[in-house]
Amino acid sequence: MAARKNILFIINPISGGKNKVDIPAAINRYLDKEVFNPDIKFTEFGGHASALAEAALAGDTEIVVAAGGDGTINEVACMVLKYKKTLGILPLGSGNGLARFLEIPTDLQKAIALLNKQQTKNIDSGHLCGKPFFNLAGMGFDAHVSAIFAKDKSRGLFGYIRLGLAEVLSYKPQEYLIEIDGKQFTRKAYAISIANSSQYGNDVIVSPYASVTDGFLDVCIIKSFPLIKLPMLVFVMIKRTAKKSNLIEIIQGKQIKITREKEAAVHVDGEPLHMSADLEAGIVEQSLKVIVSLWERKLIIHKKRN
Repeated sequence: MAARKNILFIINPISGGKNKVDIPAAINRYLDKEVFNPDIKFTEFGGHASALAEAALAGDTEIVVAAGGDGTINEVACMVLKYKKTLGILPLGSGNGLARFLEIPTDLQKAIALLNKQQTKNIDSGHLCGKPFFNLAGMGFDAHVSAIFAKDKSRGLFGYIRLGLAEVLSYKPQEYLIEIDGKQFTRKAYAISIANSSQYGNDVIVSPYASVTDGFLDVCIIKSFPLIKLPMLVFVMIKRTAKKSNLIEIIQGKQIKITREKEAAVHVDGEPLHMSADLEAGIVEQSLKVIVSLWERKLIIHKKRN
């Protein structure tokens, strides 16, 4: 009989604004103990997931499972990337953008069952000024709201929407000089998302044909628009028609440079950071090994992007 694999579950107790006290019991109930030797830890502060993951991966732990949202996944995945081991995901955040793209069930029992199958895929990772991301990075309005949301006591999707609606009336579009694989563009934009996968979360799709296995990033430019068109912008993202919309311009590339008016907030997988006016992004192909689901259908869909 093969030796059991050491697997660590890192649970973010505040992600998604949901109580996580029952998660360890579910793990112990549904995880295959003949295959895995599990350990479970809760994060206690920002950056703790990264520290817990590194301590485990530097030893004999083979798989670390991020139980939280995209920010928790980012912390854990950065360490998995460093030690070249395997990432698992239990989607427990507000939006679960990367997990939804990978078709990892939001139902906890089904997500744990997926871990038991150990079906893995190497996916691309992006980087923004040296900071890895796996779903989306961005600047402009969504980064501005993320920075405010991080300081707010409310959590979850509705807290984010409330803050966004409060800020949307006062936020002004910015001028950006964008260089993508040597080609230059000047755009006035409300926001710019650099997409490795297709969505922000909650199936809000900013780049319908983006794929974490195609070796490219999609630069999604949300153009300056009158606020009366905001419902239309939301509609095209929900209906997955952003590629056809005149509100969003999508340019594919590998090496990206962006100069904005001034230093300001950015977000990396939803987590806010403060960066300079000059930004660089790129992609590292097939660099992260992750437990996934239903990949054959997903890959066929995303071959149709062009």
